[in-house]
Amino acid sequence: MSAYDLVVIGTGPGGYVCAIRAAQLGLRTAVVEKRATHGGTCLNVGCIPSKALLHASEAFEEANHHFADLGIEVSGVKLDLKKMMGFKDEGVAGNTKGVEFLLKKNKVDSYQGTGRIAGAGRVEVVSEDGGNRMLETKNIVIATGSDVAALPGVAIDERIVVSSTGALALGAVPKKLLVIGAGVIGLELGSVWRRLGAEVTVVEYLDRVLPGMDGEVGKQFQRILTKQGLAFRLSTKVTGVEVAKKGAKVTVEPAAGGQAEVLEADVVLVAIGRVPYTAGLGLETVGVQMDNKGRIQTDSHFATNVTGIYAIGDVIAGPMLAHKAEDEGVAVAEILAGQSGHVNYGVIPNVVYTFPEVASVGKTEEELKKDGIAYNAGKFPFTANGRAKANGTTDGFVKILADAASDRVLGVHIVGADAGNLIAEVAVAMEFGASSEDIARTCHAHPTLTEAVKEAALAVAKRAIHV
Repeated sequence: MSAYDLVVIGTGPGGYVCAIRAAQLGLRTAVVEKRATHGGTCLNVGCIPSKALLHASEAFEEANHHFADLGIEVSGVKLDLKKMMGFKDEGVAGNTKGVEFLLKKNKVDSYQGTGRIAGAGRVEVVSEDGGNRMLETKNIVIATGSDVAALPGVAIDERIVVSSTGALALGAVPKKLLVIGAGVIGLELGSVWRRLGAEVTVVEYLDRVLPGMDGEVGKQFQRILTKQGLAFRLSTKVTGVEVAKKGAKVTVEPAAGGQAEVLEADVVLVAIGRVPYTAGLGLETVGVQMDNKGRIQTDSHFATNVTGIYAIGDVIAGPMLAHKAEDEGVAVAEILAGQSGHVNYGVIPNVVYTFPEVASVGKTEEELKKDGIAYNAGKFPFTANGRAKANGTTDGFVKILADAASDRVLGVHIVGADAGNLIAEVAVAMEFGASSEDIARTCHAHPTLTEAVKEAALAVAKRAIHV
């Protein structure tokens, strides 16, 4: 008889949520985690610390540049970076300890060490001191997440050339920060250090920021960030990084080919994406199939081709988002318990936590055009929203895309203050198959930013009131 019904390898958002849900459903569950703390990249060196620094740097920016507009006179505002990093670390510690408490509360056994699948129903745990033990289990869920994508020929030393991990722990504000990659991570961390005093240049191989998001959103968002002081070099590739004692020289050239140029920076942030973390899991030994992008192949029930081995989160196909991994963790736990776990991949919100925020859910206009789906678009600017005007946060807009025949909402895209929370309303609406008229006829409190969502829904039928 197996000691466990389920062993989960990795305790990031997908892994720990999977373990807790499985335990709730009566499965004897264990987790294996190689870090000293639970929570994976997200809680330790990703989502949580970055949001703490975004929040703190926004407060610093407000005090320095915007309080006077509100009639609040302040002087002598200074940055104590060490204390700000301490604030970030407190947030991380609170969250990771919270996960540890939840695992214990739900009677999930926890093993610290590197997990490796040794065969059918067997997980070997190797601790840092070299000790090892074998766990017997009926089922295994791989939830090992992702790692920083490397730029060929560029070595990350976390001192001059840093990944997102190093960018969250710099000991001083760099005079010049060069960010390679205009995706979510690059723009979030670039905006943090710009607010704290760095001169930030973002180099992007493609001709736009936020690849994969709605094109109109990307264009307007780039204009907003440029006004804030970020400089962009689009359609540009990095061909080399030469590191010296006190900085780096970055060689760039047009993506289509052309004259090379050297840019100097104190710190270079490599933020070109993330790749599945599957090294050392023993997948080759047991024969788990991978795709051509290094992801574990699974069926609609998250099962691999090897009986009893499942995978969720960043190691499988789909967006590398913590909440996507959480939903998959719940779904696979319910499937293992004999229930009908399911994830609706058409309604997974994506948020960029800059200021203003960017949020989207569902299809972009580009995707709808490519698929030949007829749609109507309704757009409403925050310049016409009463609360945004009162708060002085009028950058951005809400755009709703609805099926031309049925009026069912197919996608929503928001640039604006608190967009990450505003997107939740339309995600719920889309889960229930709502039409734009359903949202338009729902009473929204005044004065709130949510009224912009209602007005965008009204605009689908060309009947917006306030614009």
